Formats: sequence, C-alpha cells, structure tokens
Amino acid sequence: MSSDSDRSSTIVAATVSTLVGVLVLYVIISVILYLRKVKRLAMENQNPVEVIWRTGQTMERFLQEVERDKPVRFTSEQLNSFTGNYKSGLGSGGFGQVYGGQFPNGVQIAVKVLNRNLGRIAEQQFMAEVGTIGRTYHINLVRLYGFCHDQHMTALVYEFMENGSLDKYLFNKMQSIEWEKLHEIAIGTAKGLAYLHEECQQRIIHYDIKPENVLLDVNFSPRVADFGLAKLCDRNRTHVTISGYKGTPGYSAPEFLSGNYPITHKCDVYSFGMVLFEIVGRRRNAIVGASETLDWFPKHVWEEYEKGELAAMISACGIEEKKREKAERTCMVALWCVQDSPQGRPPMSAVVKMLEGAVEVLPPPKPFRYLDLIQMTALRSADSSDGSGFSSESRWYKETTPIMAKHDIQMATC
Repeated sequence: MSSDSDRSSTIVAATVSTLVGVLVLYVIISVILYLRKVKRLAMENQNPVEVIWRTGQTMERFLQEVERDKPVRFTSEQLNSFTGNYKSGLGSGGFGQVYGGQFPNGVQIAVKVLNRNLGRIAEQQFMAEVGTIGRTYHINLVRLYGFCHDQHMTALVYEFMENGSLDKYLFNKMQSIEWEKLHEIAIGTAKGLAYLHEECQQRIIHYDIKPENVLLDVNFSPRVADFGLAKLCDRNRTHVTISGYKGTPGYSAPEFLSGNYPITHKCDVYSFGMVLFEIVGRRRNAIVGASETLDWFPKHVWEEYEKGELAAMISACGIEEKKREKAERTCMVALWCVQDSPQGRPPMSAVVKMLEGAVEVLPPPKPFRYLDLIQMTALRSADSSDGSGFSSESRWYKETTPIMAKHDIQMATC
C-alpha cells in the first residue's frame, strides 16, 4: 500500500514538473517572438542604416546598405557624432574644411564640410561629387559613403586615406617613396581614370587631375579623389560644352585656353601626363629661378629624349640604373599624353598597357607646339579636330609586342 502511494506521488511530481517546464518554455518562446516582432516593426519604421549602427552590426552589413542605397544620406547630428564635434581637422581648401571621424563600429572616415557662403559654387561641387563618384565603385577611386544636406550643413563623407595625398611625397624631401611604389601609384591612377572614361555607363570626365587629388591608403595604393569639377557625358558625344576654364594651371590641357580643339575626356589624359613628369622628376614641373626664368621640367624631358640622352636625365633624378627602363618608358608615355591635339593622346586603357610594359611604346612626336606662337597658324591648318588620323591604338604602341606584364583594368558597374 505504501509503495502504491509512493508511486502515485512520484507520478504527480513528474507531471507537475513537466507542466512547469512546458509553461516556462512557452513563456520564453512568447517573449522571443514578441521581441522579434518589436524589432521588426522598429526596423520597418526607421532608417536601415541607423538600425545597423544601433544594433552594432558589422561593417560588411553597413557596406551592403551603402551598395544598395548609395550614397547614404546622413543627418547633421550623425556627422557631429561621427567627428566628435569636428575636433580633428585634416585640412582645408577653397570649398571648405575636411575633418576626421569614424563610424560607431570604428571605421575611419573623412568628412568634407562645404562652405555655404560660396552659394551656387558649393552647390555645384556637391552635385558634381554625388552625381559622379556616388555612382561608381573602383579600387582606384575614393569611396563616397554618403552626404548630408539640410538646413544646418552640406557635407560629403568619404573613406579615410591614411597616407594623405601624393603631392606631399613628391615635393617634400622628408617624405619620400621608392621609385617602384611611385610607378605602381602611376599605374593605379591610370586604371582609375580608364574606368571613369571607358567602363562606366556614362563617361565621367574629372577635369582636375593633379597629385593633390591622388590619395594614398595605408598600403600607398592610389585613389583618384575630388570630383568637384567632374561631369557625366554620353559616350557617343565627341566633345562636351563647358563655360570657362576648368582645372588647375599647369595641369589643364591647352585646349581650354587656345580654343583650337573641342573639350573631350582627353583633357584628363593631358593632366595625367603632367603628373607622370612630376613622378619621374619628384619635383614641381614649373620652377621659377632666381633670375625669374622658368625651369619647366616637361620641356627638358622632351629635349633630352630628342637628343637620345633621356637615361642621363633620369639618372640625375636619382632613379637607380635597374629601374631606369621603367622610368624611360614612363617619360615616353607622358610625352604621348601631353600631345597638343586631344586625338593624338592615347586613351587611358592604352596608357595602362604602356606603363605596365605590356606593349612596346612607339616614339612620341614633339609635344608643346602650342607654346611656339610662330607655329600656331600652321598648327591650326595642319591638324584637324575630327580625329580621323588617330583612331588606331597602334599609333601609340606595337600590337604584336610579346606581353611583358599582365594588363588588368578593375571593372565594376556604375
């Protein structure tokens, strides 16, 4: 009798325990479902990027949001938080100030706050940057994460480039880069421009290529930056219509001043050629001497090349003998890039091939004829602007040359 009673008590206890366990499990599941519902409703009514930051998701999730809805529109309050109330200034320019900051997950950013006192000029730069670089992604173009435009401020948010701009390494003796790395920077910059000109759905003309607008990441890989003057144009248009001068004196193509040729994407090729000269010489192209005479490095390069003494000049620039072949080739490519006629300049994809040594660079003709006023009349009559004589890439290099280095332009979809 006693054993039957004990057995009944055990069964009752087990039943109660089971019921309590089921009840607890039910409560836990109900709480989880409720929290999921609350979270889902919250995400449906909030900016998805804000939810990512609040919930501490990974940068990969954030970049996916940027890719899907690029560029992201930030609020002035968010930028104030990202920059710690703009306490870290990175530099300034004619259009505004640049500040360092970071997203809540630690990813560093650079915030350019545009000067609204410039009125329409600031608006045009803002629209140019968002409308061009905001549509692209390429390893050699600076990444635009997003922007801010409200009653308080107008700003652009970029990826942070740890090593700043190329000019401080070319023109500051205290911060030098070995020649091999400079050559890689030249190739990377050329790839970025080739993508803008030839791979985007709509061609993008930068208009202001110079060392100050080539930024370097932690590994000294280059990113073309500052698209404040950039313009989208249809690929089937032979030239674009612009008003006034564009670019930086010393880098801008001569057609902006002479009016002899239409403005095309080849103005970027000319500017890039000028940057190549500065990479070889590690100096500004134009230096005014004590007697106020102009020491212009690109002209020296042509004169030494014409005399067959380019190697001696390169040696004087401090480039080691085993690296002079690349330097000579770079000079020849630069001379092709700065031809007076836009049609005489190679496309940037051809520039990449020539710099990489994938093809043999043919001897360039004399550039800078526009500087000789005596020959200007003859130049106008002798060189038409239809480009019919310059359609073949074989003008710049030999197609049959064995490949010496891999040529690969990074491709992406605008």
